[in-house]
Amino acid sequence: MLAKRVVVCLDVADGRVVKGTNFVNLRDSGDPVELAKRYGDEGADEIVFLDITASHENRRTTIEMVAKAARQVFVPLTVGGGVRSVQDAGLLLRAGADKVCANSAAIRRSELISELAAEFGSQATVLAIDAKKSEHGWTVFLNGGRVPTEWGAVSWAAFGQAAGAGEILLTSMDTDGVRDGFDLDLVNAVCAVTTVPVIASGGAGSAQHFVDLFHGTEASAGLAASIFHERAVSISAVKRGLQDQNIVVRPA
Repeated sequence: MLAKRVVVCLDVADGRVVKGTNFVNLRDSGDPVELAKRYGDEGADEIVFLDITASHENRRTTIEMVAKAARQVFVPLTVGGGVRSVQDAGLLLRAGADKVCANSAAIRRSELISELAAEFGSQATVLAIDAKKSEHGWTVFLNGGRVPTEWGAVSWAAFGQAAGAGEILLTSMDTDGVRDGFDLDLVNAVCAVTTVPVIASGGAGSAQHFVDLFHGTEASAGLAASIFHERAVSISAVKRGLQDQNIVVRPA
């Protein structure tokens, strides 16, 4: 049985880690490189850097930040935000990222997914999906949750896998930062149409929420941000809670 992963997300804006609720009311949480090192040392299985204003501001992710983190962190790094081309992705991977994450640019030009997979492999190509509950399921948003699209999250996830994405980072905008638990319905709906690993994001408030996620869905990983930034719960406590419920995880 593959170990379930506990992933930490660093949302970066203007060179600082920020976190909000439902994608708004952002507050400062610290230096991205320092936090990445801390979480790597504390047992995170993976760290995700998301430059959350890069697409909105029509610029690339900050390469220097990625390079500094890669020199100090020895767990996989996934980096997204402003990845619009094979060239953008190559810069991040050469700077030390293990995987690149495409979101808004892939919606605008869906060939990007297959181009990234062809150049770097599906294992390095992550499709990020920001989804919000709507009348007919879940609507995909772009530009950091600012702009709704005509895509539904389930159909977009299936399309992304077929195009070559090797992993899906699925964020519920409805539960983001709320700490009442992951959106299990959304996760199950996406897992039902995909076979690649799904990272569930949005809503973690306790170790029990990770237990609920892995008992209630086929998600491969659970991602959290604010509960770790604010030390509401530790990575080791989450992993102990999972182990107590016979869920296989790597030691913290």
